[in-house]
Amino acid sequence: MSTLLVIPLKAPQACKTRLAPALHLDARVALVEDMLRAVLTAANAARGVDRRLLLTPEPSAQDIATFPDSGSGLNTELARVLHWAAESSYSRMIVLHADLPLVTSEEIERLAYLPAGVAGVAPDRHEAGTNALSLPLPAAEDFRFAFGEDSFARHRAETARLGLTLQIIRSAGLGFDIDEPRDLDRLGTDASWIREAMPCGATT
Repeated sequence: MSTLLVIPLKAPQACKTRLAPALHLDARVALVEDMLRAVLTAANAARGVDRRLLLTPEPSAQDIATFPDSGSGLNTELARVLHWAAESSYSRMIVLHADLPLVTSEEIERLAYLPAGVAGVAPDRHEAGTNALSLPLPAAEDFRFAFGEDSFARHRAETARLGLTLQIIRSAGLGFDIDEPRDLDRLGTDASWIREAMPCGATT
């Protein structure tokens, strides 16, 4: 039994454009790097994860191996990684987004320690998007990723199509992602490093 954890990450300049009203480009790039660092800290401390990869079109300054993103879109790129993971005899692949600044190692362990044959889906706090997936292999090798609008519902439907047992994993850290300016205020004092990344005088 071995588990691969994959963290997708766009090129820094293309990340979090919806935060532009609150953060200038340099601040957004710094924020993305800081959130990735927080996610990696949790991922590195999580038991049950055997390998961690960053799916990205560009090298990262973070200490993590990378899987090259060829630019064909997130869902297609993740399918490539999933097939590679199955061919490499991994028994589970976890997809964890990089914009989850409050995620903990214990929450990641919940994704890693699902029983064999069980898929896990962690929705965002709005129960609309998907912030993490845990897919058993080889049973889910043909899983069709559906990140985008209403991905939570689409991923639930996909597990049913494949006949997989599904466990929905709801938690504070897995549910809280940063997409819009108001999300920065919702963090409060839990992540002061975000404030340090913001330009002087910026408001959300």
